Amino acid sequence: MRIIGGKAAGLRLNPPQNLPVRPTTDIAKEALFNILNNRLDFDELTCLDLFAGTGNISFELASRHAVKVDAVDQHGKCVIYITDTAKKLNLEQIKARKADVFKYIKSAKESYDLIFADPPYDLGQLPMLPKIILEGDLLKPGGLLIVEHPSNRKMVDHPHFQETRQYGNSSFSFYTLPS
Repeated sequence: MRIIGGKAAGLRLNPPQNLPVRPTTDIAKEALFNILNNRLDFDELTCLDLFAGTGNISFELASRHAVKVDAVDQHGKCVIYITDTAKKLNLEQIKARKADVFKYIKSAKESYDLIFADPPYDLGQLPMLPKIILEGDLLKPGGLLIVEHPSNRKMVDHPHFQETRQYGNSSFSFYTLPS
């Protein structure tokens, strides 16, 4: 796992082997950030990384100078790893929180420009996740929601759906709120 762009570009990250995670592959992450580079100005973004795991996406966003990155995961070891690594890399804009993602969505008081969700691929609520997030008022108008999911798993139709991009067994579905 490595950071692809920004001030920490090229840095290899070595999370502990015992974390209960399935990190986004470097190939898929590189393709995703090529898309995002053409759509977003990272310097002005507030971001939310749901099911953050190793913090792979959080570190990439912070390296590219996102203003704020909230990383949420229910596993304490993941939160500790993200917090410690963010300190070591001087990526102070990352705040890792230990929380159940669905409870966090219901209780969050902030809204974000970019939300990335990479839930476990076998999560029963996965097809409904975009609806749950968008109805939770977490995304700012004009904001972008990206949900990573297995390519063979159908997501529920949603009026704010834009497109899906497939990278092998993983796909990214994009949703946006009108400005």
